[in-house]
Amino acid sequence: MTAPRPAGPLVLRNRAFAAVWLGQVLTQAAVRMFQVGVSWWIVAYAVADARGLASGLFMAACTLPAVVLAPVVAGAVGRFAHRSVLRGAAGLAAVVAGILAVWAQGGGPPLAGVYAAALALATCQAFFDPCLTTSVPELVDDADIETATGFELSTQSLAGLGGALLGALTVDRAGVAALAAGCAAAYAGAAVLVASARFRTAGAAPADQAHQADQAGAPAAAPAARRPLRRILGELPYVRRILVCFTAANLFTAAVFVVIPLYTRSVLGGGGGTVALLEASLGGGALVGAFTGTRVPGRPTVAGACCLGLMAVALALPGVFSHLPVVAGCLTVAGWCAGAVSVRFVALFQRLVPTADKPGFFAVMQAVLGASLPVASLVFGSAGDLLSPQTLCLVQGVGLLPAACALALLGARTPEPAPAAQPETPQTVGGAR
Repeated sequence: MTAPRPAGPLVLRNRAFAAVWLGQVLTQAAVRMFQVGVSWWIVAYAVADARGLASGLFMAACTLPAVVLAPVVAGAVGRFAHRSVLRGAAGLAAVVAGILAVWAQGGGPPLAGVYAAALALATCQAFFDPCLTTSVPELVDDADIETATGFELSTQSLAGLGGALLGALTVDRAGVAALAAGCAAAYAGAAVLVASARFRTAGAAPADQAHQADQAGAPAAAPAARRPLRRILGELPYVRRILVCFTAANLFTAAVFVVIPLYTRSVLGGGGGTVALLEASLGGGALVGAFTGTRVPGRPTVAGACCLGLMAVALALPGVFSHLPVVAGCLTVAGWCAGAVSVRFVALFQRLVPTADKPGFFAVMQAVLGASLPVASLVFGSAGDLLSPQTLCLVQGVGLLPAACALALLGARTPEPAPAAQPETPQTVGGAR
């Protein structure tokens, strides 16, 4: 811990983290490419009536596993070697995407088959993402945790950028078979990268001084130290309130993935290239936000409230101005806000949550935040068959404002926990009250 760290970017001086991070880039790029491509396929080619409901059902299938399987994911991440979980999830996803590619090549796959493939791929991703987040202390030194978190959160932005650019365009030019084949190749590459990385032993995380004192008995004590998922959030009231605020916000932010295809077809009259541009604007903004989020001044709750307020304006403006440059610019701003907020709060959670609770906590976090995604997809998808996309944009903006106010009030009433001086200790968590 006292030795000076080598200079240079983290991904260049830590090969294990770089390999796992690139694996996450590939898996999330694949899942975003699949989601964007199939959403556009449903709206533009597969469904004649009730396009909004059909695309909403698809997005719900893409988000449901992370919510339903949270206890299973937490148990698997806590019980099995993290490299095995990551490698197995990526490998299984490659098989599923490959089967869909062969099926689609032989003829147009039925809508139910595509939904089933989406459900399977989302299930694999539900294991991959929280497992990687939990694995960060096994890949980097404590001083690099926040930097690693920024890289990890930038993955969704890179995936949104690359996957969105390829998804709709691939469907327009080559169909669902080519889309699924590209996803299979990305998942297979991720499995190879994860298999090549070396993970530290689970008990060797240097950040938690209290757990280091008991490290001699770690193999026997670690399973007993894990607590039920309900107790994890019950003993972290500050974190729990933050998650509630963002769950409410996700009811409106997640709808953007349903609104973009509908807005492109009905308002802009564009094709797959337009969808790719709008999705890439959102992903590009989130990418910049993930790397600049640590530079946003103020406490996390105050900065988060300001970002949610700015995002509300950005999501509502396309409801008033329906020009492509304006819409693309607004989505870029909204993406930046999402990326900046994510890196601040996940880095905070990495330091507040005790090491023994991290497998369960990050599965719970994914489930709590993801619980609103199927609801948002179904509600906004169904509403898209009754209301104009411009109205949906205005609803998104207005709906974000209460969550922004609640987060601001939380910052005013709740003292901010001590930063990195006492990372991941029970005293720090208690001080968050």
